[in-house]
Amino acid sequence: MSMEKFVIEGGRKLSGKVRPGGSKNEALPCLAATLLSDEPITLRNVPRIRDVEVMLEVMADLGGEHEWIEENVVRVVNKNVNRTDLNQELCRKVRASILFAGSMLGRSQRCELPPPGGDVIGRRRLDTHFLALRALGATIEFNEGRFTFEADKLHGAEIFMDEASVTATENAVMAAALAQGTTVIRNAACEPHVQGLCRMLVAMGARIQGIGTNILTIEGTKGMWGCEHTIGPDYLEVGSLAGLAAVTGSELTIEGVVPDDLRMIRLVFEKLGVKTELRGEDLFVPGDQDLVIRDDMNNAMAKVDDAPWPAFPTDLMSIAITVATQSKGTVLFFEKMFEGRMFFVDSLIAMGAKIVFCDPHRVVVVGGGELIGSTLESPDVRAGMALLIAAMCARGTSTIYNVRQIDRGYERIDEKLNALGANIKRLPVE
Repeated sequence: MSMEKFVIEGGRKLSGKVRPGGSKNEALPCLAATLLSDEPITLRNVPRIRDVEVMLEVMADLGGEHEWIEENVVRVVNKNVNRTDLNQELCRKVRASILFAGSMLGRSQRCELPPPGGDVIGRRRLDTHFLALRALGATIEFNEGRFTFEADKLHGAEIFMDEASVTATENAVMAAALAQGTTVIRNAACEPHVQGLCRMLVAMGARIQGIGTNILTIEGTKGMWGCEHTIGPDYLEVGSLAGLAAVTGSELTIEGVVPDDLRMIRLVFEKLGVKTELRGEDLFVPGDQDLVIRDDMNNAMAKVDDAPWPAFPTDLMSIAITVATQSKGTVLFFEKMFEGRMFFVDSLIAMGAKIVFCDPHRVVVVGGGELIGSTLESPDVRAGMALLIAAMCARGTSTIYNVRQIDRGYERIDEKLNALGANIKRLPVE
């Protein structure tokens, strides 16, 4: 891939209506789940992002077939998949490649894959995956840089997750769907994208109870069939767009949201002074808001922290920190889940933000100051979007390199924002 950069003219107001793309975090496990059936599966509202393309390339390398029958609709047929060794170079490009462990164990009782790639935001342990898959009857070995997952027969089990890992829950549910007997997963992740995967599996013939809770019960079945499934709107993109609207003083209507997915996001944004209004299935962000951070009780410093669903999502911490730089007041951000997510604040500080970097998990933001355009580098998907938001509200021109990271999670974000009045040029790196 040729390297590209964004050149952003800051200080422009946006206006209009915008629709978020399909959820990346739902699309990736749903693509992996197509391997549980030989019949055609049609996925709608699939974001055309690099991580999705890599997942499809991995399946094509195994013998699978896919066709984009509409702009965001892909038809997948895995009838001719007859290998279990996944392409090493492709898998290292995307964190979600670990999801092939559960689906391939369900399909073929075997899977070989390298350690997954993805964002470098701190330690991302695989222990919970191994705990769950071993409980279902798999053996796991690591030799010559590859994991080998094997099972003579998958069987139901009582599983207690040592952490509410999203991808480990998804792997366990996929493997359990074709296991013999009943599986109960406790302390399961229950994010909207986990729920979406479970609904797709039910449409394929899986028997799952407890969707949306942290206790999932799966009755194993002997076979699964094709289906059609629509990927839900990306609530992380909704949060990103709402934050962008607030800091640029823009009036935006974000169409086609799922209101229940936004409860905690709206609460945290309200603490940062961002008012939003639900209008049916649209989220309205008023223009020219006076952003003021609301202190906690007894004038205590406001605090924002993240945790598994339904708490504030870690993927929006970078966005919230950027919003706080434009809100009058002081707020402590406590990132509990990844020890590398906060390092991007060096770029905000270089733009003029007043931020105290306390340790890898905590920063204090003193907001309300002006940001100045700068030369930036996108370190990961969410931090890249946060820096794009900062550049949009900054005075002057900014250049962001390594924009392929942003492209991994946001479909043609430059085109989407330019249609609302932004001035973002995508240019090749000389």
